[in-house]
Amino acid sequence: MELLKFITCGSVDDGKSTLIGHILYDSKLLYADQEQALILESKVGSISGEIDYSLLLDGLMAEREQKITIDVAYRYFTTDKRSFIVADTPGHEEYTRNMAVGASFADLAVILIDASKGVISQTKRHMRICDLMGIKHFVFAVNKMDLIGYEESKFRLISSDINDLVKEIDVKSSAIIPVSATKGDNITLKSRNIHWYNGKTLLDYLETIEIYDEEEKGFYMPVQRVCRPNHSFRGFQGQIESGSISVGDVITAYPSGESAVVSSIFIGNKQMDKAFYGQPITMQLDREVDVSRGCVISKELDIRGVSEISVSLLWMDDNELIKGNDYWLKIGTRLVPAVIKDIYYKLDINSGKRIKTNTIKKNEIASCEIVLVEKVVADEFTAHRALGEFIIIDRITHSTAACGRVDSISEDKCKDKRLYPDDFDIPVGSQYLFVRNGKVIGYGEHEKDIPIYELGSDKSFTLMCLWNNAEKLEYEI
Repeated sequence: MELLKFITCGSVDDGKSTLIGHILYDSKLLYADQEQALILESKVGSISGEIDYSLLLDGLMAEREQKITIDVAYRYFTTDKRSFIVADTPGHEEYTRNMAVGASFADLAVILIDASKGVISQTKRHMRICDLMGIKHFVFAVNKMDLIGYEESKFRLISSDINDLVKEIDVKSSAIIPVSATKGDNITLKSRNIHWYNGKTLLDYLETIEIYDEEEKGFYMPVQRVCRPNHSFRGFQGQIESGSISVGDVITAYPSGESAVVSSIFIGNKQMDKAFYGQPITMQLDREVDVSRGCVISKELDIRGVSEISVSLLWMDDNELIKGNDYWLKIGTRLVPAVIKDIYYKLDINSGKRIKTNTIKKNEIASCEIVLVEKVVADEFTAHRALGEFIIIDRITHSTAACGRVDSISEDKCKDKRLYPDDFDIPVGSQYLFVRNGKVIGYGEHEKDIPIYELGSDKSFTLMCLWNNAEKLEYEI
């Protein structure tokens, strides 16, 4: 049976948890004890003792006290036509990072809109985050129709605003459905109160929409672990993110570029001749190659290691993002130091306009250029998703500061002259920046006797140590 992964999102108190709870209740997907517990708990604090369907998803004490969703709640259910995994995400702006986590796994987004308020800033923010996470299918559920007397004219006005909004992003399908999550209108059954609406109910739409994943070219597998149980066995473990692999295939390991032949494939403890997309495998090669965690094994794929990427990201940290700051960047299974080289712009949530800025605040979406200390196997998000999605981690607190996608990759442009730490008398363990005309052009850490930077045609720059309080050093060839 086909699986659909979707999220519910939208502003706080738009009825996301209530909507999913009502689907579960009406579809008879609850056990007898769950249903009885729901009825008993609804008698405490609910309106006129009516069933509070949100209690099926809001399980935290703080969520029930405040009547809001804080954490992401995942539910699994199956109807006669389809299987579902739904992530009920919070609508409060303070918990936007939790909403982004839910959006990262979904194929479709159900965005709820309060009919009495219409499209508001948080609605637009959630839609843009869904777009950032690669969601191309949307359902806009105009909820609380009972509060506006099921008026068609008000629904049409909101629909017009939604259609204008959808034009700003790249979507494959969208639908607008008038519903009432509390009363059950157009959730699982057609509503008599909304007789002027001739479309499908929400559940019927979710059961019948066709979503096809665009097949990525070639085979690739980010290496998660090198398995070495004894001296005679050396296997590379990971999940296949695209294509298939067979014993006897010639593969290339990146970023080293070495080639080898697949000698055996294991899925669990069973030896197989072939493995496919989505399967976790252990792969043995016919010869020793330089492969460790963070490397990528591929077949018939044009990828390479890069040290500079242009990205779109959602900033989630309380501290502002400032040009020149350094962080950890995790892409695929690789974790490397990185520097924000430039901030191109941030998105105005309401208008979608690009605004030039030097700093990014919490919950803002921005486009940036990032310099990586070491070459990392990466690609555009639209070409290879697993190689184009990343998170940024604060080096001090180790909290996730941002999530985003790679928009483009840059070729190395500096190959004329190699410089080493000893050229500058940099202490071992130092971290440093190269600055030219006020912009960060390089970043490094003195750990090994390796080149720290390769100069281009412009030979002058400023070297700045970060942690050793070294005075600013000028260097010119």
